[in-house]
Amino acid sequence: MQYRRTGVYSRDQLIRLLHPQSIAVIGASTRAGAFGKQVLANMAHYAGRSYPVNARYPTINEQTCYANVRDLPETPDCAVICAARDAVEEIILDCVKAGVGGAIIFASGYAETGKEDRITQQERLAAIARETGLRIVGPNCIGVVNAMLDSRVTFMDITPIPQPEPHAVGIISQSGALGMALAQGVVRGLSVSHVLTSGNCCDVDMADYVNYLVDDPACASIACVFEGMATPDRLLLAAENAWAADKPLVMFKMATGAHGAAAAMSHTGSLAGSHDSYRALFRHAGAVVVDDFEALMETAAFFAKAPPPKAAGAAVIAASGGAAIMAADRAEQHGVPMPQPTPDVRAILESRIPEFGSSRNPCDVTAQVLSDPESLGACATALLGDPQYGVLVSPLTYGYAPSAKRPRLYSAMAREAGKMACVVWQTEWQDGPGVVEANQCDRVALFRSMSACFAALAAWQWRADKRAAGAQVVAATPDGVAAEARALIKAATGETLTEREVKAVLALYGVPVVGERLTASADDAADAAGALGYPVVLKVESADLPHKTEAGVIRLNLRDADEVRAAWHAVMANADKVSPPPRINGVLVQPMVPAGIELVVGARNDPLFGPLIVVGLGGILVEVLKDTAISPAPVTPAEAVGLLRRLKGVALLDGFRGMAGVDIGRLAQVISDVSRFVADHRDTVAELDINPLICAGSGITAVDGLIVPIR
Repeated sequence: MQYRRTGVYSRDQLIRLLHPQSIAVIGASTRAGAFGKQVLANMAHYAGRSYPVNARYPTINEQTCYANVRDLPETPDCAVICAARDAVEEIILDCVKAGVGGAIIFASGYAETGKEDRITQQERLAAIARETGLRIVGPNCIGVVNAMLDSRVTFMDITPIPQPEPHAVGIISQSGALGMALAQGVVRGLSVSHVLTSGNCCDVDMADYVNYLVDDPACASIACVFEGMATPDRLLLAAENAWAADKPLVMFKMATGAHGAAAAMSHTGSLAGSHDSYRALFRHAGAVVVDDFEALMETAAFFAKAPPPKAAGAAVIAASGGAAIMAADRAEQHGVPMPQPTPDVRAILESRIPEFGSSRNPCDVTAQVLSDPESLGACATALLGDPQYGVLVSPLTYGYAPSAKRPRLYSAMAREAGKMACVVWQTEWQDGPGVVEANQCDRVALFRSMSACFAALAAWQWRADKRAAGAQVVAATPDGVAAEARALIKAATGETLTEREVKAVLALYGVPVVGERLTASADDAADAAGALGYPVVLKVESADLPHKTEAGVIRLNLRDADEVRAAWHAVMANADKVSPPPRINGVLVQPMVPAGIELVVGARNDPLFGPLIVVGLGGILVEVLKDTAISPAPVTPAEAVGLLRRLKGVALLDGFRGMAGVDIGRLAQVISDVSRFVADHRDTVAELDINPLICAGSGITAVDGLIVPIR
């Protein structure tokens, strides 16, 4: 698939397209149901100048209708092409001759069909854009909306979008329908600055849109619905630009499964790519990733309003004990701390809350707030004044008139404290009193689920911690090491390196590996075991047996010479059963590494994403436990610690059932060293697998390894 452009983002070019002072509607029509008729109707609200273009009409709606875009009284900034696919290319060439800034193509049936002739049509549009500088949105897109100009460049009869507030969200979506669906949040009080849909992205793509909104002061955060793209590095650079500008970028990635990826290909011709890889790279670039479409706008709206957190803790205040318990559950699930209030704050709470309530955190003020409304404000103010808390969370369980008053109360208190407040809407009356009011407040974010709220709070603190840590720089590999490792890899003759070859390479990068001797007979193995010291391990060495456990060619914990000799014959017998017969170099004898926590450290050079490092718990059970964390390589030791802390079983590293805790700093350094190796050899190594990496206290040892070279 080679129909994507790889051009460089230029804001000046996109301003004419996305913030146009004049628009030509090519294919304007009076026919009911025609795209050209609906676009003209939408142009009635546009703050700029619009021109209908269609040789069939002298006038439309009392406006002069022009035969060709080149006949207009001025050169339009943007042309909207409401024509069938086969007519589009000629119209695009007319736009080039007229000096139009950019064009939006609604027509579908291009590369998303998978047909070669349609792919070729789209490639020609991309070539025109690349060679002439005309920026093209689409094809196969719904259009774009700019709320500042009230330009509704779409064939949809969309919900009007009011002028944006300072906390407006800019929406970007490969799916036009989903982008416009998000924009309907304005009816609930959300503020939207843009809706930018991309369709097939023959020219303007998601990266261009992100870069554009990063520089646009009209939006305070960006919400992005993403399927996939053939050059994700461009989007990652755009995400890094958003991070550098401190403009929150919130991503929702579709096509996370095999069926979704296939649907993405037929929808917009998009390469879905690995969900885990995208998630890791977005996170590395500083973007916030949400798992659910329903959480996207709420999370983006939160980040559009929220100042940097003053503290990591969350205070919960509720009039329902059940809602308070639910909040505590979700806080624990997402790792958001809920410290208990200070004695001074606790005293205030106890003075206003009845004995059947709770003056702890979560704070249950009970239904008594109905008879003592001022108690809610007093308790909320006290909690927001506690330096342990950066945010106040208040579940609203019932929609009625008093609900509408609380968001403004919380917003004023949060603003005064320099903090944030969140309202979790738990009633099934989804548009009940208080919803619009909460979304309109500048220091209140509304969430429709407790989990989405605390996930956003966890991401808020993660983002603040990442910014405080500053740019991470990986130590350079010492001179000569990479060249020596490359020579060892090239010298290997098999499709994979043998375990001994892998360890020799990794040792150059400072990775601690277990010692060993290669033996040619049972007696030779017994002599080696005596020299190394019991207990020992035996392994058949063969580049044709990358998965030795499954082949039955490993024996562990051998304690004397007789056991070694018997094991030698047993593993060789199992090797002889493999078909086709493997090439065998001999049998490795290694000292038995003491028991510890078994990790896997793997890596691969992804064709879309480049070198990636994977860390997981489980050793041989890693595929069963599926507890892994992934990141672009290389990583610093600090970033490696972050990977480890993302594992669900991270508590094992801190010590478990009498087993000593692992030296996290030492382990992180080893992971960083492995990641440097992978990054240094992105052109020579396809895959790496260290499994297991046995960790006990400060002892970190690579016991087995696999490298698949690029041949």
